[in-house]
Amino acid sequence: MTGIQRALISVSDKTGITDLAHALAGLGIEILSTGGTAATLRAAGIQVTDVSEVTGFPEIMDGRVKTLHPLIHGGLLGRHDQDGPVMAQHGIRPIDLAIINLYPFEATVARADCSRADAIENIDIGGPAMIRAAAKNHAFVAVVVDPADYAGILAELGDGKAGLGEATRRRLARKAFAHTASYDAAIWRYLEDHEGDGTLPERLPIGLQRSQELRYGENPHQRAALYRTAGAAAGTLLDARLHQGKPLSFNNIADADAALECAKALASPACVIVKHANPCGVGLGGTLSDAYEKAHATDPESAFGGVIACNAPVDDRLAATILERQFLEVIIAPAFSEAALAVLARKPNVRVLAIGTLPDPARPSLRLQQVEGGILVQDKDVATLGRDQLRVVSQRQPSAQEIDDAWFAWRVVRFVKSNAIVYCRDGATLGIGAGQMSRVMSARIAAWKASEAGLDIRGSAMASDAFFPFRDGIDAAAGHGISVVIQPGGSMRDEEVIRAADEHGMAMLFTGMRHFRH
Repeated sequence: MTGIQRALISVSDKTGITDLAHALAGLGIEILSTGGTAATLRAAGIQVTDVSEVTGFPEIMDGRVKTLHPLIHGGLLGRHDQDGPVMAQHGIRPIDLAIINLYPFEATVARADCSRADAIENIDIGGPAMIRAAAKNHAFVAVVVDPADYAGILAELGDGKAGLGEATRRRLARKAFAHTASYDAAIWRYLEDHEGDGTLPERLPIGLQRSQELRYGENPHQRAALYRTAGAAAGTLLDARLHQGKPLSFNNIADADAALECAKALASPACVIVKHANPCGVGLGGTLSDAYEKAHATDPESAFGGVIACNAPVDDRLAATILERQFLEVIIAPAFSEAALAVLARKPNVRVLAIGTLPDPARPSLRLQQVEGGILVQDKDVATLGRDQLRVVSQRQPSAQEIDDAWFAWRVVRFVKSNAIVYCRDGATLGIGAGQMSRVMSARIAAWKASEAGLDIRGSAMASDAFFPFRDGIDAAAGHGISVVIQPGGSMRDEEVIRAADEHGMAMLFTGMRHFRH
């Protein structure tokens, strides 16, 4: 470990940079810098040497070329124990500390008015090259890419003579390579979204950035954290404003995401209550309070300790009703009135999350699921089916009300774990059967839960996320007075299943689209 004599500073994010540079200069460390960073440091009274003075070559092409030079990269890559003679021969002086962060590409492309030219000009080239050079040579060079590390670096430097320890330089190098990998992933994501051909890529850069450390995972013995993907759209849990309550747990986040995905896919106002990743009640209403009443009535027992998502702003009336009616972990909505926040503050442990404007639920994206040794990748299950594409396959034509009920049930069932059965009527779920190994068992459970809640499912619609392999599911539904069934169709026994519906005088609609959810 040797002392630090020369530092290169080139940053777009100038948070804390003048304080750091003042401290480095106070330790007698020479500072090299570029463009806007050099101007910022000089304005703060810090002595700086321009990189162009070192290279003898001016910044050109609007700053595209300024650090790509042997006198800079040689200083970053030179191994003090073996490259000394060649460095001396070419007048290359070592650079011991590189403090670099990159053009704000993600912030730029997130702007609504960002043009392709703006995006391209915010692809940093010199910065990643210097970061990678310094990180490769971490045996001799420390590279810092995050302002959060400045205080720790100064504390370890002490009087500047000891330098930074090997463990620190290795840690910083790992962080630096992760930084450039994520940066490249964000660029790829932008180009793929705007110019890709729609096929799944041969290579899939993910570029995850830790957003939040969690106390633990699904269980207390599991480590966990929440990461943001490169190019993630706004209007997600990661951007939500936490008005009150402690940070969300791993299970809270999983349930809240499931609830929000369902709520934003429905017409407003809608309310969704989720427990253990499954909706236990969903309602549409003339008001959000009406929607909540319907959602809660589906399964009051399971709603206890659940997560509530609304797709419209929450007022004080609804907030008061919820607190009187049930214990809850999380409530999510685009916004909350000040009066609603005051009511919810009576229960400070309830996590209150404001999402802001809800994104388009049909926005395409990829879904990733880890398996041992790899990752499964698929398109998000976006409902592209229109009501005019429903096909009546039964002898009896459904009424307008039955079509409404079936359509609502179909919108809900894709958010229920397969095998999934949902009974609905008048914009309310009446019974939900989720995650069973047998579809007929899901149908029986959904009916049993409706009965437990005191709800009559006669005359309601039944939705199935996949086809019925046998007629037994239809026979079970008929026994409970179900009047219309909506399902994908496509079974080798479709004729048998349709015949069962006809025998019971039920209407049946085929969608031609399956909605498994594992």
